[in-house]
Amino acid sequence: MQKIGIGYENYKRIIDDGCYFVDKTLLIRDILEKGGMVSLFTRPRRFGKTLALSMIRTFFEAEYDAGGTIIDKRHYFADKKIMQCDDKILSKMGRYPVISISIKSARQPDFRNSFFKLREEIIGEFDRHKYLAESEQLDAKDRETFNKILNGEVIWDKKTERICSDEEQKKIFTEECGKYASSLKTLSTLLQKHHGKKTIILVDEYDVPLENAYYNGFYNDMVDFIRSLLESALKTNDALEFAIVTGCLRISKESIFTGLNNFTVNSIRSSGFSEYFGFTNEETYDMLKQFRLEDKMETVKEWYDGYLFGRCEVYNPWSVTNYVYEHINDSERLPEPYWSNTSSNAIIKDMVANADKNTKEEINLLINGGVVEKKVHENITYDDIHSEKDNLWNFLFFTGYMRKTAERAVGDDVFVEMCIPNRELRSIYKNQVSLWFEDLVKHSEQNVFHNAVLNRDAETMGKFLSELMEKSISTFDSSEGFYHGLVLSLLYGVPHYTPKSNRESGNGRPDIVLYPDRPKDPAFVFEFKVRKKFNEMDDGLSEALNQIKEKNYAEGVLNDGYNGCISYGICFCKKSCVVGVID
Repeated sequence: MQKIGIGYENYKRIIDDGCYFVDKTLLIRDILEKGGMVSLFTRPRRFGKTLALSMIRTFFEAEYDAGGTIIDKRHYFADKKIMQCDDKILSKMGRYPVISISIKSARQPDFRNSFFKLREEIIGEFDRHKYLAESEQLDAKDRETFNKILNGEVIWDKKTERICSDEEQKKIFTEECGKYASSLKTLSTLLQKHHGKKTIILVDEYDVPLENAYYNGFYNDMVDFIRSLLESALKTNDALEFAIVTGCLRISKESIFTGLNNFTVNSIRSSGFSEYFGFTNEETYDMLKQFRLEDKMETVKEWYDGYLFGRCEVYNPWSVTNYVYEHINDSERLPEPYWSNTSSNAIIKDMVANADKNTKEEINLLINGGVVEKKVHENITYDDIHSEKDNLWNFLFFTGYMRKTAERAVGDDVFVEMCIPNRELRSIYKNQVSLWFEDLVKHSEQNVFHNAVLNRDAETMGKFLSELMEKSISTFDSSEGFYHGLVLSLLYGVPHYTPKSNRESGNGRPDIVLYPDRPKDPAFVFEFKVRKKFNEMDDGLSEALNQIKEKNYAEGVLNDGYNGCISYGICFCKKSCVVGVID
């Protein structure tokens, strides 16, 4: 079997190491035939954007051996779909200079450190083309300009910080930023002079530094720099063949891509290029079959399918790849939410965690298989995040946390009906709901509940639990496990007591036993029942109390030598409960 390349983002390494590769090479053909001068592709995290850019660079980039002979790239694409294209496409293989940078390293605590990371990335790309330092096609001034950046010659350093005033520092730093903001255009121009060919520019994860800057308070500075960097390289650049920019979100054209008339956007709502990011149904089945896991297709579909890009339904490639990797040697291993363990969008976490009651109820509806309809727009700015509560749904939709089931236009507005795509995403939402409830429990007046338990006050216990549940959402209301976890979490912290769950006692297992640290104190037994209708709650309470008696739970506790046992039966129905006590 071929190797599963977990974490591989370099196309050459995948081919050289013999890793399994889902063939997306016809993306190259479609970019040449359908792409714009500057194309922005926005897709969720871990859906193959970085690997796609690496593949594109491998195909187009002119590389030379030590003797100056151009390297034949065909072995990297042997048996791939792109090799079926005509000479109009294949003649472009290995013929262009390429600039390729990722700017995700700019995720730093302040603008200065973020800029320094971007500067390092730019210097690294100059170093990758260091042959320009001795190019006879460049004049002395060009080589001097190139070498200043290649050698890391800067006008800002630690010494500057020590000897300059704040105003002088600001002036110098602004000048430094300006120099590097135009560096990609400079490099593309020098590459064109050397190769006699226009330059292809690839920029990966352009929105990562913007999101980071928003949360760390220097958003405007970062917007200004990224705008200058991209505008100088992509707007009216005579050395540009074409450019591809990738990100998770389309950040407002007015704030970043101002004046780029040669600019096209391909988002998850676009019909073109839909099959190139994510695995199609056929590709997923072929991969499972290759690793003798085709009988797991339904499970994989239930967990990782459901994304709709344009009109093409795709699976999460990161999750499918991890599933196959984990199941090659253990085919009966349970599926996991692999995507939730990756670096996800911080804005989503923040907005969901701080959702209002109505939004939480809508998320509850979605978790239980429902749909919501929301107005969406692609011209998002981070400044808009908290201006309207429904902006949350824009971020959830465009970052892959929601799937479109239908859409309609109302005037100039677009309304999208959306649902949770699959079980993996549903588990992520459920985990967030659990965090909401844990936080609610943490900030409740738990001593009121503790005192009611110790004082045999069943009425106060029932009132406290009902009020607490009323403040939550009802995702797990039909599950006894949810109520069990709620009461167990509340019982932690009862002074001089330790709760134990599902321990043997008498002739069976009570749901919870609260054991005293001091033998002279009584123990407490809890048995839970759940009913779907309110008029059945008294019957459920009677069942719980009768079970405590019939199975002799108290006797089992007393046999351990404790001084007395009080038993509680509790019946839950949605956000209400009734409590009964047996002394």
